[in-house]
Amino acid sequence: MKNTILKPLLLVAAVFAFFAASYQTADNASAAKHEYSKVLKTAKAHLGARYVWGATGPSRFDCSGFTKYVYKKSIKKHIPRTAQQQYNKLKHVSKKHLKKGDLVFFGGSKHSISHVGMYIGNGKMIDSQNRGVVTEKVHAPWWHAVGYARAADLSY
Repeated sequence: MKNTILKPLLLVAAVFAFFAASYQTADNASAAKHEYSKVLKTAKAHLGARYVWGATGPSRFDCSGFTKYVYKKSIKKHIPRTAQQQYNKLKHVSKKHLKKGDLVFFGGSKHSISHVGMYIGNGKMIDSQNRGVVTEKVHAPWWHAVGYARAADLSY
């Protein structure tokens, strides 16, 4: 008798747990999408801002000052100040797993990083460099990408 009642109850509980987990995953994806929208909106709002070495915004930036500012201002995420510190501290991802909002690092090697930009999809990034805050190709001839990192779990 116990097995007759127990099996249907376990089945109902398993189905309920499955749908609850699916709903939560959809909720998390929606929240991540909203966070990426805020990050992108903040970054785009500063297109054209002047480049100044050591500047952290809001009207002038160096490369890592820009990425630090964008994450802090948009989603209250604190990341380290310099490009090398950002690379050293953040969760590394492969080029194959690069997502919008991830950071792309450039330089001579992973131990000699001199530049960082934020990936926005379609092979492009927003970064602050000598022409100011611009959108450009990640794999332009003048950049040597040496690594990628995820500052926050964002979706698109």
